[in-house]
Amino acid sequence: MTNCAEEIRHQLSGEWTISEIDSQFNSLNETLRKLPLGGKKSVQVDCAGIGSIDMSGLQLIHVWMECAKMQGVTVELMNTPNCMRQSIRQLGFEQYFTENGSVTA
Repeated sequence: MTNCAEEIRHQLSGEWTISEIDSQFNSLNETLRKLPLGGKKSVQVDCAGIGSIDMSGLQLIHVWMECAKMQGVTVELMNTPNCMRQSIRQLGFEQYFTENGSVTA
């Protein structure tokens, strides 16, 4: 086991809608597989490349972040585009995402 802090950056892009969920899930899942066992782990997720997002995309990101948290991984969403912030507000998902995009406790 390592005691070093490990940080990975991951960039999201494309469409995060019901029709694209399968390919996006694989991308997110691969990010967690890259993290070594033990030690502090964090993932910074750059959302600037998201073209559009719907309820399915937001749910996938939220569930993935919760799974990461259960594995001891800190996740921070960065550069959330307007379309993502609008979808969060319109769908009433504010309780799951803070202003900067992180999962609330």
